[in-house]
Amino acid sequence: MHILKNGRGQYGAVQPFSDEDASIETLSHCSSFSDSTSVAEEGGDAERVAEEEFHCKLKVYIDCTVDKSAKTRQGALDGLKTAMATKILYEFILERRMTITDSIERCLKKGKGEEQRAAASLACLLCIQLGSGIESEEVFKTLKPIFKAILSDGTASVQARQACATSLGLCTLVAEDDILDVYATMECFESLFTRSYMREDGSRPSLSPATTQLHTNALLSWALMLTICDSSHITAIIHKHLAKLPRLLESEDVNMRIAAGETIALLFELARDVDLDLDGEDWEELCAKLSALATDCNKHRTKNDKRKQRSVFRDVLKAVEGGDFQTETIRFGTERMAIDSWLRKRTYDTFREFVGSGMNYHLQANEFIRDVFGLGPPVLIDSATLKAMKTSRLERHLYNAAAFKARTKARNKFRDKRVDVGEF
Repeated sequence: MHILKNGRGQYGAVQPFSDEDASIETLSHCSSFSDSTSVAEEGGDAERVAEEEFHCKLKVYIDCTVDKSAKTRQGALDGLKTAMATKILYEFILERRMTITDSIERCLKKGKGEEQRAAASLACLLCIQLGSGIESEEVFKTLKPIFKAILSDGTASVQARQACATSLGLCTLVAEDDILDVYATMECFESLFTRSYMREDGSRPSLSPATTQLHTNALLSWALMLTICDSSHITAIIHKHLAKLPRLLESEDVNMRIAAGETIALLFELARDVDLDLDGEDWEELCAKLSALATDCNKHRTKNDKRKQRSVFRDVLKAVEGGDFQTETIRFGTERMAIDSWLRKRTYDTFREFVGSGMNYHLQANEFIRDVFGLGPPVLIDSATLKAMKTSRLERHLYNAAAFKARTKARNKFRDKRVDVGEF
């Protein structure tokens, strides 16, 4: 592969793709919204030139993922991640998917901590771009053994293991073509998060915060896999794990407690969906524990941790006792979507973790994500509506910029000790 160099024949350091590069006006770039004729009508030659320059920049990133400099590789991976999170690049990526996959594989095998983390995240975004089909299956078949090897390697970087736990879960959801392999991956996750279970004698396992986060990521990926299991496997999972999962509520880590609570709520919801009768079980102890966490006043916990925990566990308690869920409405463009179940929430939260602020754009334009949430084909937006949306964004941007500048000036003036008190 040809590596681009600067004028002095040296490898140039690649800067991560910035939010400024990823213009919010991406709707006009999406092939799902317009064909080449409409693009020419609205953007003309200038837009085509901008698109070509953007693709050229992406090619530089791809080339630099094999650079000798770890810093350059890291910047290239981050640049590709941001681009895939903020734009639909299916056509561009399709013909380069194996090149990108080879780069991810090399970075996972030979890189260290942060580089491996970035490579694992890029693998997820690559699968999200390609959608569910033969192309993403090819990518996943190459990377799955590496994910599992890192995940089970106790000597590997814990950052890399955390990233692989999350990425293996999402890639399995998108690209795994055999349900038996899904169940095997779930067992891999089980072998991790069950190590955080409180012991039978009431003692807690001694784990570092980083290891606890690894177990939390494994639990969340395991919960994501539950959303695609058949009813017989869900029944087996509930009989095996539902009585044991409350042990994780005793964890010192707030993220683990919240992940365990949400997973318990999801299992109760799935049990009702498959008509599994849980009324005969004694859940009073669990409800008491959830109620205590929903009103936690432990002095040893931070205010922020207690606030987060209380909010989540009030909803979890309602789910366990009566099957209730606090519906949330997500608005994007001219559409809206209801998050009306724990299953839908777990799926939405997972995708949002990877695409971040680009989630609303992907809900509008990414055919695979729209299919996952049952939104149908992307909605065509006429030029008048698109222009109004652009104007609205520009006005907000200018207002926010002016307000930020005014606040900064005021604060600098106030903080400057050399300013005469009389001026105030």
